[in-house]
Formats: sequence, structure tokens, C-alpha cells
Amino acid sequence: MNKGHARPGRLPGWFKVRIEVGPHYRRIQSLVRDKQLHTICEESRCPNKWECWNNRTATFLLLGDVCTRRCHYCSVTTGRPGNVDWEEPERVAEAVCTLDLRHAVLTSVNRDELDDGGASIFAATIHAIRRLLPACTVEVLVPDFQGKPEPVNAVLEAAPDVFGHNIETVSRLFPAVRPQGNYHRSLQVLRWAKERGACTKSGVMVGMGETNEELLSVLRDLRAAGCEIVSIGQYLQPTRDHLAVHRYYEPGEFEEFKQHGMALGFRHVESGPLVRSSYHAEQQTRRVLL
Repeated sequence: MNKGHARPGRLPGWFKVRIEVGPHYRRIQSLVRDKQLHTICEESRCPNKWECWNNRTATFLLLGDVCTRRCHYCSVTTGRPGNVDWEEPERVAEAVCTLDLRHAVLTSVNRDELDDGGASIFAATIHAIRRLLPACTVEVLVPDFQGKPEPVNAVLEAAPDVFGHNIETVSRLFPAVRPQGNYHRSLQVLRWAKERGACTKSGVMVGMGETNEELLSVLRDLRAAGCEIVSIGQYLQPTRDHLAVHRYYEPGEFEEFKQHGMALGFRHVESGPLVRSSYHAEQQTRRVLL
């Protein structure tokens, strides 16, 4: 590992994204627009959007599309968010029901100006989905809620099937990558959720300047916090204003990361160049929970 291959510049040959606009893609696109919803698929410029939407899956972005934080890897707009839309949970649930989803993934922007960080919207959306489509499993990918246990508990009381919080990078790089975040705070959020009996999940990006030993240290820390599912993917620079890619990892290296993770005791490791936290989320949940 860390073989020095695939340096920054043009994307390596193994980054192949099939851009195909099928009927399911158009349906999700239309539904999102009609119900005035947001998806992280669009806001984060996810390379898997075409595959996921064509397979009738999408990750809903709650609480608007403006984030109170400025993480240097993320393309979501930073600024002053608008008022909380209390009708959003019902519209999201209606979209989930219309698509007849078996698994729904909910995430949000950071809303540090709110006392509960938006936890009540997560909870309301989970309850709305349960009411309209009881068979649908629900996964949440939450912010760190500034390290407050009350918002974490509020989300957990709504009983999501999977509770996710992405740590994203190694401890040393947090100040440069996530200046308003805190490595140990993120681990604590996952630890709290696990202590409450939740199935927990996290995600890491590589290619931002970490060493392999640092990455393995993150995996060990996540397991120590009780994390059961982890995703490992290649960081891609959204724009020239964002953090530059330090290097591109080869597919074989991602397979090695997966083997290390499984040896540490994770119940599932999704690892690959194009992997993002919600990639194949339904399959992961079925494998771990059933």
C-alpha cells in the first residue's frame, strides 16, 4: 500500500462512471423538484448519482441546502440557512412512499444555529416514513450536533434502523479538512448511539494526505466505538477552490482496506474508489440486520 501510483491530475482509468438517464432517474428528478426537496446526491456532486437514481435509490438532504459549516472537501453551499421547513418531513415521506422504497437514507446539512441541530426534523421524518410505508427501513446520516447528547438521543428515540455519522478523515487532518469538527467528538457521537443499542455506521475518504497507518488507526478507533459498518472511498475535488487530491488509490488497495476492516471485526466494509457512505446502503442494511 501507499505504492505511489496514480498521482493527482487526470482521473485514473479505473474511475469509470456510466452516465445514463433512465426512467427511474427521470422520475426521481421530477419528484424531487415537484416536492421541493434536496438530495445529497446532487448537492455533493456524487459520482454514483446516475447508478443510484436509475436503481430507484436516493439520499434525501434535510433542512435545506445551505450549511453552517465550511468543510474543505464538501461542495454543499455554506452560508446562513433559511427557516426550518416543518412540512419537509411529510414531503420526504410522500416521496419515499411514491417511489415504494425498501430502504430510505436521510442526511442533512449542519444547522449549528438550531438548539437541537435539526434532530427534531430527523425524528419527524422517520416517524412520517414509518406511518406511510411501515416496511421501509430507514438509515440516518447525522451531523455531530456539536457534541450534544440530547439531539443524538432525540434521533435515536425515533428508532432508525441504521444510525450513521461520517468521521471522513484521520485525526491529524481534521483541522485542515473539517475545521469546525472534532475527531474525538465524532467518535463520541457513534459511541453514544451504540450504547443506546443502535446499529452504527461511519465513512472515511482517502486521498487527502493521510498515511495508511493513520487510516488503519481510524478503523481501529471506529471499531472501539462500536461501529459495525464502514465505507471507504476516494476523495474527489469538487472544484478548484476545494482541498486538492493528494493521491488516487488503486482498486487493489481498497480491497486491502476492506480486508483490514473485516479483520478488525466490522460486520460490513464497503470499500472502493467510487464508494460513498450511502452507496449500496440497502444491501448493507439487509446483510447486517437480517
